[in-house]
Amino acid sequence: MAKVLTDREENYSQWYNDLVIKADLAENSAVRGCMVIKPYGYSIWEKMQSVLDGMFKETGHVNAYFPLFIPKSFFSKEANHVEGFAKECAVVTHYRLRNSEKGGIEVDPNAKLEEELIVRPTSETIIWNTYKNWVKSYRDLPILVNQWANVVRWEMRTRLFLRTAEFLWQEGHTAHASKEEALIEAEKMINVYATFAKEYLAMPVMIGTKSENERFAGADETYCIEALMQDGKALQAGTSHFLAQNFAKAFDVKFLNKENKEEYVWATSWGVSTRLMGALVMAHSDNNGLVLPPKLAPFQVVIVPIYKNDEEFSKISERVKLMCEKLKEKNIRYKFDDRDSQRPGFKFAEWELKGVPVRIAIGPKDYENNTWEVARRDTLEKEIIADADLIEKIGFLMTDIQENIYNKAFQFRKEHTFKADTYEEFKNILENNPGFIEAHWDGTRETEEKIKEETKATIRLIPQNPVMEEGKCIYSGKPSKFRVIFAKSY
Repeated sequence: MAKVLTDREENYSQWYNDLVIKADLAENSAVRGCMVIKPYGYSIWEKMQSVLDGMFKETGHVNAYFPLFIPKSFFSKEANHVEGFAKECAVVTHYRLRNSEKGGIEVDPNAKLEEELIVRPTSETIIWNTYKNWVKSYRDLPILVNQWANVVRWEMRTRLFLRTAEFLWQEGHTAHASKEEALIEAEKMINVYATFAKEYLAMPVMIGTKSENERFAGADETYCIEALMQDGKALQAGTSHFLAQNFAKAFDVKFLNKENKEEYVWATSWGVSTRLMGALVMAHSDNNGLVLPPKLAPFQVVIVPIYKNDEEFSKISERVKLMCEKLKEKNIRYKFDDRDSQRPGFKFAEWELKGVPVRIAIGPKDYENNTWEVARRDTLEKEIIADADLIEKIGFLMTDIQENIYNKAFQFRKEHTFKADTYEEFKNILENNPGFIEAHWDGTRETEEKIKEETKATIRLIPQNPVMEEGKCIYSGKPSKFRVIFAKSY
């Protein structure tokens, strides 16, 4: 297979786009700004979904589904929320088409909706309007609900998985009887996301809170996980919001407490999206293609036969089928690539591009010697393994590759996390060797906005447990008690 990817070092953005398309993850659709997630890409998303869904249910959450359409009036009830999403909303104004006198079809002007409907950009408003019917007493709390859905945010500058007009996600929406309980929930869920990122995506993340500028519209606090991509830019990989009583007050959701007094409910919301697919690609992949962690790979092992005639193929196939039975017993996801339309070299390159963690080849000599050639995707190392040892070796590789991918990403982040004590140092790092920058900030919106305006870097997070140290803001020179994390981001 000829080289199909732009060099990562030459043009990271083009490399990413090439890879998503050539590895059969997704493609642009006929609808501007929207994507088609192809079967290979969707299989990875399904595995993410399955794991996360299990983690949510282990923490007491249940799934439900709420409408795609939200009455426009609902958004006007929470001022910060509507301001945060107003520019991204798709609006339904009519409910019927008709044949046009000029030919074709047109919107029927007589079919105008009495109230316009917003296509769901997020579901806080419709859900809190619903919760009003569900909550009367403290006995009805907590409500721990999650929804798997699509959302629409009308983005003008789109990139597959990272920013599209429509994307898939999950959104948790919980209701609580106390502030303390809601805060515990919000922190718990951001830690669930961090665990998932580490153990399944093999991606190290930092945990913290957003600055007021970067906080979710309508939240009192936003917890986040941030990951560093291989071009030195940060990617927000998940958020969890403490909504206080803002939405309960907007939709008049009250309950009788144990003292028989009426009070407003406390709320959280939290979510991750198909943006995690983009994170997976950018955190680990190389110029040869995807590098997938075994836990999320559609196929963990691919077997490629090498033969010259039907007799050799028949013998090799019998051996492979016996091995496939053993892989199945061990719950290893495998693919026997017995296509006769492609040569082995093409298959090697194709499965390397698609990031399959382990590739096994078997030819006539391997058949005679009772051996297999085993290649691991993360290091591209090959070795010959005896038939009797192959299953044990693959079991070892599943764990070792997962750990190695994580350690490599962790080491990269470590080498690209810097401290800046002056604004000149800060700008120099951004220009020459970008990454996470630990720097002092005076805590004001104005300073953060000026830094963003001048450098395009933002505060990615305020650390969960910051190291207290006296310092001066890199921009204003005003006193600061700890450093925050800056970076350019997606």
